[in-house]
Amino acid sequence: MADRVHPMDLPSSSNPPSSNNSGEVVSPKKPSFPSPAKPVQPPAGTYVVQVPKDQIYKYPPPENSRRYESLTKRKPRRSCCCRCLCFTFSVLLLLIISIGITAGVLYLVYRPEAPKYTISSIAIKNFNFTASSRISPEFDISVRAENPNNKLGIYYRKGSSVTVVYSGVDLSAGALPAFYQPANNVTVFQTVLKGSNVILGNAVKSTLRNDQTKGKVPFRVNIKAPVKIKIGAVKTWEITVKVNCDVTVDALTVKSKLVSKDCDYSVRLW
Repeated sequence: MADRVHPMDLPSSSNPPSSNNSGEVVSPKKPSFPSPAKPVQPPAGTYVVQVPKDQIYKYPPPENSRRYESLTKRKPRRSCCCRCLCFTFSVLLLLIISIGITAGVLYLVYRPEAPKYTISSIAIKNFNFTASSRISPEFDISVRAENPNNKLGIYYRKGSSVTVVYSGVDLSAGALPAFYQPANNVTVFQTVLKGSNVILGNAVKSTLRNDQTKGKVPFRVNIKAPVKIKIGAVKTWEITVKVNCDVTVDALTVKSKLVSKDCDYSVRLW
């Protein structure tokens, strides 16, 4: 006779609610599960990423090909400009160094000195400022020029100017003669300066009378002369010599004498 199989009582998947002594229904507790583990951070360090050879581009991607072509075209232009600038800069640098060396050698060989100038005498004519409001004075001036150089000559060229000024008023004007002054030479040359219809204000006339009464009438003689220096068989470019002389005379006559004189001069190389 076969045995009977009795079904076993399986535990229910959910616990039924229970009641406490007071009659309240208490819901069953939910089962607790362990919390998931936190993600583990990789350790700090240097990593080597290996890329397959078939993914390495020897040429730019198609989307950057146009930009690549434009950049490659610009490089020769930039290099050409850089070469031109470097070449020009090098030539200029060599030129400056050559000029400096040449100037230094010439200075050591010739030892140039600036010429010296002074006013030797002044004769004044037609300076009768009491007769009318306009005057036409004339100054005969003797200028002494000294060339102290042993190996340098001076060419005085045309285009010079000489003016006589009193209290800011130009009285007479003229020019120096053109001539050549050799080395170690002193030359005294005369120049005639003439003025025409010069107007003197009342204040200038009053000051001029007081100076004449004192026997000390100051004038300013301005000389501007273009010259060329002779170095051996070579002439330099044109150089401008400026001379400013403060002179004082005792009277406004032909026989006037110099009471004092003081000249300063400068040379402009271009």
